[in-house]
Amino acid sequence: MLTMYLHYGLLIALAIALVFAAFTDIRSRQISNKLNLAIAIGAPLFWWSSGLSLWPDIAMQVGVAAAAFAVLAGMFALGMMGGGDVKLLTALALWIEPNSFVQLIIIMALAGGVLTIVMGAWHFLQQQKERLAIPYGVAIAFGGLWVLAANYMPSTAGIA
Repeated sequence: MLTMYLHYGLLIALAIALVFAAFTDIRSRQISNKLNLAIAIGAPLFWWSSGLSLWPDIAMQVGVAAAAFAVLAGMFALGMMGGGDVKLLTALALWIEPNSFVQLIIIMALAGGVLTIVMGAWHFLQQQKERLAIPYGVAIAFGGLWVLAANYMPSTAGIA
């Protein structure tokens, strides 16, 4: 029973961290390294509370996170993504099982597209001259929260 409380407590903490990442990215266009580190450090506790085995479950989580980091670091090097976004997605990959991580990427991309269109239109209407900076942490947080709600929350079936 204690493990279940820890499990859902960790998921709630992750959701709060994602909301915090989104707000700080909106405000300063940065996602704190400390926040990303805290998310990554929480993953082993989540693995334990989820009952994941070292092989293949945890190895798969780490492998997906390493692959995500490699791809996203390349995008960062090309100027397509911010460093905080790369670290946040990599830390999330430690939490989210591989199939759900694909779902997160798809939802994040759709939310990021909508965010870019809305911010681009606003930028154009305001006739601003400086370069448009999209707080992509908002899209990452939205995708993460979507996946948490859809795949990790307890079922409400049978509750009257």
